[in-house]
Amino acid sequence: MNFYNNMHPYYCGIDLHARLLYVCIIDNTGLILVHKKIKDDPHALLNLIKPYIGDIVVGVECMHCWYWVADFCKQHAIDFILGHALYMKAIHGGKAKNDKIDSYKIAKLIRGGNFPLAYVYDKEMRATRDLLRRRTKIVRHGADLKAHVANTASQYNLPAHNVNLKNVCDREKMRYYFPDPVVQRSINLDMAILDCYHKELKPLEHYIEQMAKQHNPVHLNILQTINGIGRILALTIIYEIGDINRFSSVQKFASYSRLVKCKAESAGKIYGSQGNKIGNAHLKWAFSEAAVLLLRHSDNANKYIEKLQKRMSKAKALSALAHKLGRCVYYMLKKETVFDEARFLKS
Repeated sequence: MNFYNNMHPYYCGIDLHARLLYVCIIDNTGLILVHKKIKDDPHALLNLIKPYIGDIVVGVECMHCWYWVADFCKQHAIDFILGHALYMKAIHGGKAKNDKIDSYKIAKLIRGGNFPLAYVYDKEMRATRDLLRRRTKIVRHGADLKAHVANTASQYNLPAHNVNLKNVCDREKMRYYFPDPVVQRSINLDMAILDCYHKELKPLEHYIEQMAKQHNPVHLNILQTINGIGRILALTIIYEIGDINRFSSVQKFASYSRLVKCKAESAGKIYGSQGNKIGNAHLKWAFSEAAVLLLRHSDNANKYIEKLQKRMSKAKALSALAHKLGRCVYYMLKKETVFDEARFLKS
């Protein structure tokens, strides 16, 4: 957890909502100068904080509509900070809670050096990252539809269909598989959605790849030198990291990627681990997937995992390999060097 500690003459806390915002501006003594509710209009916000521009920092809690405030502040050369939603518990406590109180608490947190920072993602890559995440949701929904077809066949005690629903001809076979017309209508709905996904996803993936070649072509090529990391995993890693230099150490990168567990300790006693789901779930998935695919493509990696399994379970060995792979990617991107399998497995 990182906190904002810079000093300013004025501090602005904004309780942000989709259609309105509550703005609180205090000075460095804690005196309230502005405490007002306005619409989500850049002109209204500019009129409110214009007298303080150059001497003020603006802070908001990370929620779905922070993009425009960050862009607004960048356009007018205003210092902007984003609060980590999980760690901003201080604004949610108290006997009474409303927008006015929350905006004041945010301003006080900034002034007191207790404002937990989240990363302000680069505007140029932001929309592409969101598009890639959207693509991931659609692919997973497609997998759910395929599972529904298999489960329905089991439900009605029909033999396994043994077809690959990625193929158009196999999806056509499933349109006449179930004798009950109502059940078949349900399966046809699944097939129609899968047809649509199949038509749209390939052009979408190509488009995202072309955007990545504009944003970060060097890292895209470097990542694909790793056995098992193809186009989609490389794109996921690039867009979920953003700027690799935002991580000052490999330990922080591994923690952000959910590749390590944090011990819960008190009075010298360890009570297990906590915070295992704090971090980026997309990077966790990417490195876990990359570790499994590496084993498919490398005999040396299989020998390495067999060594690990002599002192730990298979699941822990795969987690250790994913952690090792994440550390490797960090240094590869930092130094802009290609993958060296012999060095990777030796270290």
